[in-house]
Amino acid sequence: MPDFRELSRVSARKARDKPCTMVDDFLMDMDRTACYRAISTRDIRFDGRLFVGVKTTGIYCRPICPARTPKFENVSFYASAAAAQEAGFRPCLRCRPEVSPDLAFWRGSSNTVSRALALIESGGLDGDDVEGLANRLGVGGRQLRRLFRQHVGASPIAVAQTRRVLLAKQLIHETPLPMAEVALASGFNSVRRFNETFLELFGRPPAALRRSRDKTRREAGALSVRLPYRPPYDWDAMLSFLSARAIPGVEIVAGDSYRRTIAIGGKCGVISVVPAPKNRIDVRVRFPEMAALPQIIARVRRVFDLAADPDTIGAHLALDPRLAPLVAARPGLRVPGAWDGFELAVRAIFGQQITVPAATKLLGKLVQAFGDPLPPAMTDSEGLSHLFPFAARIACSDLTTLGMPGARAMAVTSLAQAISADPAIFSRGASLEDAIVKLRALPGIGEWTAQYIAMRELREPDAFPAADIGLLRAMTDGEGRRPSPAELLTRSERWRPWRAYAALHLWAAGVPHPALSGKIDEREAA
Repeated sequence: MPDFRELSRVSARKARDKPCTMVDDFLMDMDRTACYRAISTRDIRFDGRLFVGVKTTGIYCRPICPARTPKFENVSFYASAAAAQEAGFRPCLRCRPEVSPDLAFWRGSSNTVSRALALIESGGLDGDDVEGLANRLGVGGRQLRRLFRQHVGASPIAVAQTRRVLLAKQLIHETPLPMAEVALASGFNSVRRFNETFLELFGRPPAALRRSRDKTRREAGALSVRLPYRPPYDWDAMLSFLSARAIPGVEIVAGDSYRRTIAIGGKCGVISVVPAPKNRIDVRVRFPEMAALPQIIARVRRVFDLAADPDTIGAHLALDPRLAPLVAARPGLRVPGAWDGFELAVRAIFGQQITVPAATKLLGKLVQAFGDPLPPAMTDSEGLSHLFPFAARIACSDLTTLGMPGARAMAVTSLAQAISADPAIFSRGASLEDAIVKLRALPGIGEWTAQYIAMRELREPDAFPAADIGLLRAMTDGEGRRPSPAELLTRSERWRPWRAYAALHLWAAGVPHPALSGKIDEREAA
């Protein structure tokens, strides 16, 4: 049986020498014999890491599929579901590839493919073509297609189409939504195209895939969907992080659940997230337009870092003796994401030079004063009452009435004006370096805040605030000498392309840190 931990170490060493851990590297390490052994033993460690196409049936499966293992000469292996589907295989109805962990080996480095995939996940090809997507990334369409073929094994269009099909298939299996609503909720532009796609793939209409006729009444605009992740997952650490920063009226962390208000496309609603069996989270959505579901799912996956691969990340970081015991102590530590870039930037500015509890209290005042209240039908009795204020509202408001310093109030107002003028400021760009430069040009945002936004909102796994006082303290040597920011930056080169995760491990190591428990001071961090 193949030893994945050893393969992870090999890939980690490659990433150290060439900061790029790609799916093709992984499949090069795993030859056909090793892949076949993985599916023969139904090894759960490979779920989401490879997909097997069966030539005699035209079906592609997860490596843990309960069906009889096909003959060696009748299978081919793919690094992604999109690659298998583009090769002409259809998803298995037994093992259901749509519920496998959506691991992304290519997201381990700051590169064009990872940014393109993030944009596709958030709907970047729903109203645009590949050329438009490539322009947003600063490359040509031909180059983008070549990179996708090399690293994903499928075209950008195939990736977007596979995401829509698998989400639709999951909704058919797990919800009582009518087929027309499934089509809209999974991102299809028309019911006709939805029906044609399923007839082409499965040789039957989508309704025929629904195994049970669920007659349960459902609340209008409400839906539950389960999203998978790769274990282990430090759920307590994630909830602790979110709980400390929960904005009154907007967010609530109670028990093992996270709930918040949301706004997309001029509509508002509420989501709740709780852990579920079989390494999934259960997401309940109350939203008036199910067409927004792909965007909501993409944001939930971002907030809870569901695409992280803890084995690959941990194996790479553990090559450093200083990080090895930290990784062993917290193997499922994730980088918490943000629901909205403007919200995160305001949080960071409000938190400068004051404690996290004080900043959270001040944010609550901001919400009560300038946030839109939820409609009565959405308001509940557990504290969710308002949306976070929109940038356009803040841009023309006097924040000094909240009792905050005038300079900081002006910084937030100027930031809101900049976001109102260019809502795409917080979208991923051509590189991490370009993103930092763009963020630092915004009012009130210095190097620490820019790196923090890159980690949590832009989902840059290599973002790293080298001048952070908490990181410098955590790296103090046995003689009490603290490294300089330049020295820490040099040391962090061996942690690429996972420096954001290295920072989380250092922050969680028990050393008091302003981003986790104390105050953020741009002057101190810089």
